[in-house]
Amino acid sequence: MTGVVSKLAAARPVAAPPLPPASVRSPALAFAPSPCRFRVSIAGRARSPIIAMASAKEGNGAPTKRTSLHDLYDLQGLSPWYDNLCRPVTDLLPLIASGVRGVTSNPTIFQKAISSSSAYDDQFKQLISAGKDAESAYWELVIKDIQDACKLFEPIYNETDGADGYVSVEVSPRLANDTEGTVEAAKWLHKVVNRPNVYIKIPATAECVPSIREVISNGISVNVTLIFSIARYEAVIDAYLDGLEASGLSDLSRVTSVASFFVSRVDSLIDKMLEKIGTPEALALRGKAAVAQAKLANQLYQKKFSGPRWEALAKKGAKKQRLLWASTGVKNPAYPDTLYVDSLIGPDTVNTMPDQALQAFIDHGTVSRTVDANVSEAEGVYSALEKLGINWDEVGKQLELEGVDSFKKSFDSLLVSLQEKGNSLKTASV
Repeated sequence: MTGVVSKLAAARPVAAPPLPPASVRSPALAFAPSPCRFRVSIAGRARSPIIAMASAKEGNGAPTKRTSLHDLYDLQGLSPWYDNLCRPVTDLLPLIASGVRGVTSNPTIFQKAISSSSAYDDQFKQLISAGKDAESAYWELVIKDIQDACKLFEPIYNETDGADGYVSVEVSPRLANDTEGTVEAAKWLHKVVNRPNVYIKIPATAECVPSIREVISNGISVNVTLIFSIARYEAVIDAYLDGLEASGLSDLSRVTSVASFFVSRVDSLIDKMLEKIGTPEALALRGKAAVAQAKLANQLYQKKFSGPRWEALAKKGAKKQRLLWASTGVKNPAYPDTLYVDSLIGPDTVNTMPDQALQAFIDHGTVSRTVDANVSEAEGVYSALEKLGINWDEVGKQLELEGVDSFKKSFDSLLVSLQEKGNSLKTASV
């Protein structure tokens, strides 16, 4: 699985990567089909699509129409990423042309992609014919998509000197409470993907915070995922800084990281709590918790990535661990559909958007610096929620458990389906 991927449109026989180590693999344990295709369109009566010219050979192309995604980056320093990945990976080309600068994936995204598309069937049949089990086949399907996507974003990675253009792939969600297993899985994924612009996603569980430090110290770039509280976010920053310091590298410029701070799920949970309290004061705070906490996280980012400790690392080429706003699709239809993009715009940040949020922002989003606006108001909301009896640490713990469990269920469900599919292929070949 090494070397440059030159043809991206169709699956083909590939050299099998070595099997993950025993600590990475796990026994196999209801799909919700989801369309993979995304069309970029502009607001208006006819909602005509942007026609984006792109070259598969060059991995990028010039759009015929500028979008607000370009403005996010050029005017405000926020990198818009796309929270989805599926085949054909070349479907990303129009998105890149429209201003998308990176991609995130997770087990749920791959469950939907693989279970709802026939684009994976040929490669899967080849893998099963070669004697691969369901989990080994899963990783080979995923690794090919990640490699192919990395190739498309490589021009952005090169143009920004490794600051942008990343594609994220997550370690097995079954390892969320396994410190050493996560380290080994991250090393394995980094080795077999073998692309400079891959981020290995590691969850910010208590058990995996030490894993983040260890992986960073090994010179591997990391997307830390499932961050739901400021306390855990600070632990993640410290793990990154500790890892850089422990690396022993004289040039730290190629070891980078993002911290994925989840947003909409916070409002979904806290809104329910506020409705249960039911007072006018409580109800008035609905839809405000997530953005308030995110703005305070940005204040912590500013504090931690300044001063003597950071300056010493920066002299060695270290890059700041950017805040990445995740879970930015609006779940409550009563809220503006661009709420979690419009409210958190600012320099040195990333916003990874699912289809609906990306489409909505292109259509009618507002490009204006907001992430450090009205911080005192955010502090007031945060404190008011505490006075109402809402414990932010407990909210973070609950959302983390739910997030890990959701990814595990998606992973297990897909492996069961692949196992059944593999068994039927074997039976048919007898």
